Amino acid sequence: MAKKDLISGKLWETYSNNVIERMNHPSYFGEISQKEAEKKNRRLVVADWGAESCGDAVRLFWLVDTKEDRIIKARFKTFGCGTAIASSDVMAELCTGKTVDEALKITNLDVERALRDREDEAAIPPQKMHCSVMAYDVIKKAASLYKGVEMEDLEEEEIVCECARVSLKTVKDVIKINDLKTVEEITRYTKAGAFCGSCIRPGGHEKRKYYLEDILAEVRGEIDRESIRERADATDFKEMSPIAQYKAVEEIFEEKIKPILHRDGGDVEIMDIIKEGETSVVLIRYLGGCATCAAAGTGTLSMIQHALEEAIGRNIIVRMT
Repeated sequence: MAKKDLISGKLWETYSNNVIERMNHPSYFGEISQKEAEKKNRRLVVADWGAESCGDAVRLFWLVDTKEDRIIKARFKTFGCGTAIASSDVMAELCTGKTVDEALKITNLDVERALRDREDEAAIPPQKMHCSVMAYDVIKKAASLYKGVEMEDLEEEEIVCECARVSLKTVKDVIKINDLKTVEEITRYTKAGAFCGSCIRPGGHEKRKYYLEDILAEVRGEIDRESIRERADATDFKEMSPIAQYKAVEEIFEEKIKPILHRDGGDVEIMDIIKEGETSVVLIRYLGGCATCAAAGTGTLSMIQHALEEAIGRNIIVRMT
């Protein structure tokens, strides 16, 4: 059946011919019975996985040679769309002949690339990439059943982008190493967010633990704070400009002081930094629980003073307004 005979030509032109072929004629569709496993003296593994984003579900069958932990046969069944059928078919093919540990290294990008007609043309439109995400997850489920462990125990790193299998550490490292400033740059360097887009910000196909926008903001904050620390180390505090002094003091409050106060429902605000001879005076105002705390002018003030002296030196004092 020609692409243009199905719904609309434009829609189907976004899929590769390989995807269409596997939708209509999957090679690995079917199941493996316990009877077959016993006859061949192999272990049968049956794993189920579902995609919350679209209701698709896939069942993966492995016939495993336990002497080598090698998958000698793989089959699948799915309650899913055409993309889920095609990606599951490729997934089963990629598993066949591999050891269980080797199968765990198959990524969703491997599945997508195997579905391409040409190396430089995507096989699946970005909004349907989440269907092939099931491939890696059901492999991980099957491996966990085979090994007798939880799925989480097989995940060495926290994954941010399921489509491209990009880890949290990779995203953070790429931002730091290349001084990235936009999500678009992260995508260009890592492919994270290039497909279904769920990992970019809340509101995508699936709810994620981490989003690229939040990771970028967090790492950029770390970079900025590190830059302030480096400037503070290289320059005597009293020689800094007023703005630089304020930022350096603010950094100390954010990292060392406020977290302690927040535990008891308190907070503090820097009102000003003034000069009294050779001494810098940090004027503060307590907020929340600290505003009515009896220890605010004694123990708490002493803690703040100590934190500032430790980071900046003794020519600085803190005073309540």
